[in-house]
Amino acid sequence: MISVKRERFLATFLAFLILLVVPFSAGFCQEKVVEKKGHLKTSAQISERAVEKEKKKAAHIKEELNKKAIKAVADTYKVLDLLNQKKTKEALDLLKKVIGEMEIILTVNKNISLIPINSYTVVVDTDLSPKEISKKISEVKTKLNHGDIQGARNLLDTLQSEIDIVIENLPLATYPDAMKLASKYIINGKIDEAKSILQIALNSMVVKKIVIPIPLVRASDLIDEASKVSKTNKEQALKYLNEAKKQLRLARILGYGKDDQKVYSDLQERIDSIKKEIKGKNKAAKMFEELMKKLKEFKKKLVSS
Repeated sequence: MISVKRERFLATFLAFLILLVVPFSAGFCQEKVVEKKGHLKTSAQISERAVEKEKKKAAHIKEELNKKAIKAVADTYKVLDLLNQKKTKEALDLLKKVIGEMEIILTVNKNISLIPINSYTVVVDTDLSPKEISKKISEVKTKLNHGDIQGARNLLDTLQSEIDIVIENLPLATYPDAMKLASKYIINGKIDEAKSILQIALNSMVVKKIVIPIPLVRASDLIDEASKVSKTNKEQALKYLNEAKKQLRLARILGYGKDDQKVYSDLQERIDSIKKEIKGKNKAAKMFEELMKKLKEFKKKLVSS
């Protein structure tokens, strides 16, 4: 009997504890979520995220590479290898397949002169301040004046902050004809001439480079983040905008858009106007929108050029 009463007491006590603890735990978890949502990123975190986003965009180019063209080039290397092994018949058979693939590529891409077959991304950045960069530029000029070309070049290599997207393209104007000429040489027993033509064709890939200035990428994300917090945290918004101005100075002094000094001045003046508005009545939404549009257009212009 005592045992039954004791069990009932324990059960009631446990139920009471659960009723107390569960609401408290739920409230605690909710508070943590709100705290996480309200967490403000530092300028460095925004800058890092901006670069990573741009790198991911660059990686998408690989999806647009022409698989048939890639295989045609790979098979051309195999043809050359077979010729070096004196396997003339196998080389000619494979080269005929390459020519067939090229005919299909030409038919599908009538108005295109270059077909992308490979791409890779190179990121070069600097942690120098605008003042330090100005000093380095003076050193470069001094070295050039003293004829130290290599020393100047080594210094110049440190004055970059960009994402380079390098794309290798197969030239449709010359590659298919080179394959046909090589096949004729093989048929006529002129193996050395065929190998020479194939090697020249493989070395004729056209390389295009897209340069994306990192400071402009960072400035864009910093301004975007400032627009999101400008009403709830004026101080943080101003910090973001100050860092965005610094990034624009970096881009300017590093020579990205050398002929666009007026654009840089306009962008910085717009940032200053937004800063004043934030400190006052803070009706800056439209100003943010126009600034982002101008910066986006400027970045697009630099990348396309």
